[in-house]
Amino acid sequence: MKICFNILVLLSILNLSGCKNQQVDKIELSEKKKPNIIYIMADDLGYGDIGVYGQQKIKTPRLDVMADKGLVFTRHYAGSTVCMPSRASLLTGFHTGHSTVRGNPRWTSSGTAVDLKNEDVTVAEELKRANYTTAIIGKWGLAEKDTVSMPNNQGFDYFYGYRKHKTAHHYYPDTLYANNKPFKTGNDMYAKKGVYSHDRFNEKAIEYIKKNKDTTFFLYLAYTIPHFELTVPENSKEPYRNLDWPERTLKSRPGGYQHDNDGNETYAGMVSRMDSGIGNILDLLKDLEIDDNTLVIFTSDNGHEYDSGFFNSNGDFSGHKRDLYEGGIRIPLIAWWPGTIKEGTDTDHISAFWDFLPTACDIAGIEPTNSDVDGISYLPTLLGKQNEQEQHTHLYWEFNEKQGPIQAVREGNWKGVKYYNKAIEVYNLENDKGEKHNIAEQNPKKAAELEELIANSRTPDENFKLEIHENIK
Repeated sequence: MKICFNILVLLSILNLSGCKNQQVDKIELSEKKKPNIIYIMADDLGYGDIGVYGQQKIKTPRLDVMADKGLVFTRHYAGSTVCMPSRASLLTGFHTGHSTVRGNPRWTSSGTAVDLKNEDVTVAEELKRANYTTAIIGKWGLAEKDTVSMPNNQGFDYFYGYRKHKTAHHYYPDTLYANNKPFKTGNDMYAKKGVYSHDRFNEKAIEYIKKNKDTTFFLYLAYTIPHFELTVPENSKEPYRNLDWPERTLKSRPGGYQHDNDGNETYAGMVSRMDSGIGNILDLLKDLEIDDNTLVIFTSDNGHEYDSGFFNSNGDFSGHKRDLYEGGIRIPLIAWWPGTIKEGTDTDHISAFWDFLPTACDIAGIEPTNSDVDGISYLPTLLGKQNEQEQHTHLYWEFNEKQGPIQAVREGNWKGVKYYNKAIEVYNLENDKGEKHNIAEQNPKKAAELEELIANSRTPDENFKLEIHENIK
């Protein structure tokens, strides 16, 4: 009996010890610091402009290593095919059929810019609820009409960069903003003298990360590279000289773009300079020993504008910026999170900009303020739990500039593109990713279904009517 009693006591001790360890593990898990989030966005970078997505001429070694050590999305989409609505979609979780901002500044029904509203809840405001420190460095472009919608009024603790699109067309701006206040940079914008803005943004990003390494932070690093104007310091062109590339010179205009003379070398140099700066940021995270608790995402705001075929910037796709074909809206996305994201993986999960807000909320352990956001968290995909990943029923875009309204929808492998007052075009992306064969006539039932889906995917908006912009010259 005594032996049995001792055994029971021993088992009880072991059992209690095990329960205690489980409790400690649970406490440690719940108290673990939430991950930092760095979202890096290029401007007008094509799907095929970096090595891991097939680029053969432009060198992007750091992004290629980031991809090799992280997760590559092959079916990720921008919020729009131009800048302003794409960024609004990213920040608010709504696609262009529901968002406040559905077009660039001039292209509204009134011809007056429409900015974010005070009641729009941005991803920065969401993360503030989870005690994140928040910053945007680079191009804002969502306070075009006035300063009501500046970053500091939309959940960002810190802002350094361009307020408006037009100023962001120049890499030696004479004016930038520090939080809500403009300041003179000392640059000569049209002579292209002073500090290259892209370099300054990287410097500010590094300063911000160092300053906030012991906090939990969200940094939205919104580059302007490689948007027009095409210009870059000479040292970034050196690797591309004497390669017998065809010459391409873009015309500069007084008061407008001041392009460098050697277009191809300049474009390649801009992308490579961006790549190098991203590498410096990744190195810093490792040096500060916060890399394993930091999710870094790299992407582009829409398809390319510069390339005429030499770089194959849109890869296998048709179209480019201002198109709703794949080349205008399908974009690269690389996610890097050491120790959490499995290295050297890729995913064909269909996702879009409006998924970022619910993803960030998921990471932060909160629910989106608006339960009706169009986005779906892709955190399960980041964690390699594809069997838990919710799928979109469809994706929707609309775009309206001088060519008139265009709408598009993707439902599984089916794609519908609808031009104003024209029959819908239908493509099967599974066997026609280049959208070369319109099969609407062969699939009338599917064409009708996609057209109905397009019609039902938007809410009417007086600022963004589906009409020809006769008021715009």
